[in-house]
Amino acid sequence: MGVVTTDDFGNADVIYDQTLPKVQASLTQKAGGPREVQIVTGFLGKGVHTGAITTLGRGGSDLTATVIGAAMELREVQVWKDVDGVLTSDPRIVQNTRPVTELTYEEATELAFFGAQVLHPLAMQPAIRSQAMDVRVKNSYNREAAGTIISKARDMSCSLVTSIVLKNNVTLVDIVSSRMLGQFGFLANVFDVFRANQVSVDVVATSEVSISLSLDPKKSWSDGEVGEELNHLVYELEKISCVHVRSNMCILSLICNVERTSEILLRTFKVLLQEGINVKMMSQGASKVNISLIVDGSEGQRAVKALHREFFETAPSCISDPEAAAAMNGNGNGVHAAAARR
Repeated sequence: MGVVTTDDFGNADVIYDQTLPKVQASLTQKAGGPREVQIVTGFLGKGVHTGAITTLGRGGSDLTATVIGAAMELREVQVWKDVDGVLTSDPRIVQNTRPVTELTYEEATELAFFGAQVLHPLAMQPAIRSQAMDVRVKNSYNREAAGTIISKARDMSCSLVTSIVLKNNVTLVDIVSSRMLGQFGFLANVFDVFRANQVSVDVVATSEVSISLSLDPKKSWSDGEVGEELNHLVYELEKISCVHVRSNMCILSLICNVERTSEILLRTFKVLLQEGINVKMMSQGASKVNISLIVDGSEGQRAVKALHREFFETAPSCISDPEAAAAMNGNGNGVHAAAARR
């Protein structure tokens, strides 16, 4: 069909500049020819150098669908799942989850990256490239459900927190410079070590002389276990710094409207204080839709439940229509309920 990828079997990356024109040429109907329904197997590609069959990894079928949509310049791609779209949290943790009716590309990507299982984060790349294609998540077991529409932008005026996700089995690494204050090149030297060891980082917080960051073993090492590879990484880092490693942590991510950060953090830390949960690290800077908190792994699910009650099961903070307020039934994001009611 024309999907050209890197030669990394099992986790290949799509090479879009070659793939999109080839897919379009392959699937475009020939003038005067019979009308055909194209049926395409997902998650497969061809290595750019070897020509061998490659696979796109978990979520590769979603990515194949959005690649085709971008190549054919479609207005919308539908991805059919077994849930009513993207939810306000993991239903295995929170009983009273609600469907999220609208998301932006960036929100969907952050949700997927930090633990939501509905879409793979790479599935949004073709939509982001196109800037004109929506992705709609629907439930094949409940076809009447509205699902979730993912688009370039949406009205955020009444949005506070969109969804809360939990990423478990995270390792937290604290790195402190062993040199004097003001030494240049410290950050570059630290990340050179990660590059040389081919270890990717999830969440980062920095100061002039220290860095805290999280590692996902499943993403960094093929066996998904923290072992000799981590020990070697620490050995290299200790040549330039003091290192402290804490395992069995989790990342609690609030996909939210960061224009209202003060309100969100006030309510979040009030809830965590009441629950007796201490935050080990916080990161917000680069992402405009995500606040990430790292807490002890044993406290993650309790934190998610408490925060879901605070933001989705209490009175709305931004809604003026009484009918919509009644329809929302405690959802802390009035814009979602109003969209569902329409």
